[in-house]
Formats: sequence, structure tokens, C-alpha cells
Amino acid sequence: MRIGFLVNDLATERPDYTTTALALAALQRGHEPWYIGVEDFVYDPRERVVTLARSVPAARKRPPASRDKLLELLRGDDARREELKVDDLDVLMLRNDPADDAERPWAQTVGLLFGQLAVRHGVLVVNDPVGLAQAINKLYFQLFPEEVRPKTLITRDSEQIRRFLDELGGTAVLKPLQGSGGKNVFAVRDGDVSNLNQIITAIGREGYIVTQELLPEAASQGDVRMFLMNGDPLRVDGKYCAYRREPSGGDLRSNLSAGGEVRPVEIDDKHLRVAELVRPKLIQDGMFLVGLDIVGDKLMEVNVFSPGGIEMAGTLAGVDFASAIVAGLERKIEWQGHYHGNLGNAGLATI
Repeated sequence: MRIGFLVNDLATERPDYTTTALALAALQRGHEPWYIGVEDFVYDPRERVVTLARSVPAARKRPPASRDKLLELLRGDDARREELKVDDLDVLMLRNDPADDAERPWAQTVGLLFGQLAVRHGVLVVNDPVGLAQAINKLYFQLFPEEVRPKTLITRDSEQIRRFLDELGGTAVLKPLQGSGGKNVFAVRDGDVSNLNQIITAIGREGYIVTQELLPEAASQGDVRMFLMNGDPLRVDGKYCAYRREPSGGDLRSNLSAGGEVRPVEIDDKHLRVAELVRPKLIQDGMFLVGLDIVGDKLMEVNVFSPGGIEMAGTLAGVDFASAIVAGLERKIEWQGHYHGNLGNAGLATI
């Protein structure tokens, strides 16, 4: 099986990234992982979609022993560099994060556009690019059941933000509608609005502002990142692919990029209830691999673009979740053969 991994840039990939773990697991299971950057597509005059892809050296007989070595081989002079027609791939995994390409706006939708072309050529693309197009900003979050969402206002009007803050008792989180990684996330507590104008101005430079109910558990316990595959909690040997992210040094943000710390977590009925309520829409939208960020019994984020942390969850649980995900792709390709492509990409993405 040939698996293409679309990334922002091979040069910025790291050993601890989920994509690296998936590529190594694919090699270990006898498949060919190919890395493709957002700059590496070609739509030629014959209406072929071509990728300028890289894989490990052809002469290598065994998979590399570590993720560090895998990246070293991919970046080395001996790496395989080929022009592959997109239909030479069995699977294309869209592992680029549009939020990481803020300085290259043209690159943010490349995965969606070329992913849809790949679907037309019979390639299984996950997550489904049509579903991802709906999720390009946090408005997608509002399409899930109200029962699992904190109270939220989305606007650029400062007076509406102030009125909503009053309704919430003066405590809320403000963040940009688009973006990730904890950038420009602010907390207003107990009616302290002395710098509210500066906060609104800072976030407003990026577009619409999300004002969201601040759940008490977020400050004291952080959040839980739980992964779903095919709409179900990912579990191997009875262990869930999940962990708790705790804020560090009083910082509200539990994102690892913002200094959050990782702890093991016991998945309970509250977490499973949230997963069950969001499951139907994720299946409908062809979301194969998703990361849910949960506080208490509320959903804070739905991560459908390149959700990360799989290898971290595996280390905490002592389980190889990456291999289970590749096995899931193997099953999809098997079913694709049985149905001769009649299920469509979104249907296959959630088998």
C-alpha cells in the first residue's frame, strides 16, 4: 500500500509528530510512506495530478529503528524522489495544518483542493477534503449538539462582547475564530475588563472573535485530548488513546505549544458521552481521525486538521496506537476493493 502524507514542509517535521509515527508504522507493516509538501503538487496539461514525493532509500531492506532516523533518511541525499501520479497512491492523508501556514495564505487550502482532485482519481483521502472544507474555522464547532458545547458568542462587535461577558458573570475566554496552538487566547476573570479593548483589538486583527464560557475545570484540571477513529474512541488492548493536558504556571492554555504538561487520564462515562454525541456528524463528514478536547462534560475543540499527540498517548499507555491507525487504513483499502469505489470517499473514510 502506498500512503501519501501531505505535510506543510518536510523540513519542519519532527520525530515526535504523529505523522512521523504513522509513517514509521506504515514502513514496519510493509507499506510505502511518501511525504508530500504543500508545494509539491502539479496539475499538468493532460489533466493528471502529479506529486513530487519523497520516501526512504530504495536500497534499504529494513525499516529505520527510530523516528529520528526515518526523518534523517527522508531528508538525506539518498532519499527516493519520484514524480508520482496521485492515482499511484492508495491513500492520501492530509496531515498539513492550515493554521501553520498563516504566512503563506495560498498554502492553507492546498490539501482541500488537491485532495478533492485525488478523490476524483479514485484515491482514498482522509480526512475527507469536502468535510474538512466545512471545518476550516471554529464555526464548524457550532454544528455539534448544544448539549456538549459551552456558551459561545462569535462577533467582531465590542459592545456585544461586553454584554455577553455580563451574562456570563464577567468570566470568559476570548480567542480568534481561525487559528490553533493557543495563539491569542485570553481569559477575562471576575469582571476584570481593564484591558478588554486591547484584547479585542489584538484578536480582531485576525478576524472574528470567539467569546466562550470559561469552565472552572479548565483552569484547575486542564483538558482531555481523546482520539476517535472512524467515529469511535481509539482503543487498543483496552487502553484509550487519550491524555490530560494541564496548564503550566497559571497559564489558562493547556496546549502543549503553550507550555501545558501531559498526564495519563482515565476515560469515564462523561468523555464517552461527548464522543457518542459528536459521532454522527463526524461520520457524516468523513472524519477518519479526530482529536477531541474535553473539559468536564463539554467539548472545547474538535481537531480534524492533522490532530497530533498520538505517539504521546502511546508512550503513556504503553500501546502502539500508530500501528492501529495504519491497520484501519488497510481495512479501508480492502473494503474499497469489495465495493469497487461505490461507497465514495466519505463513506470509505468512516468504515
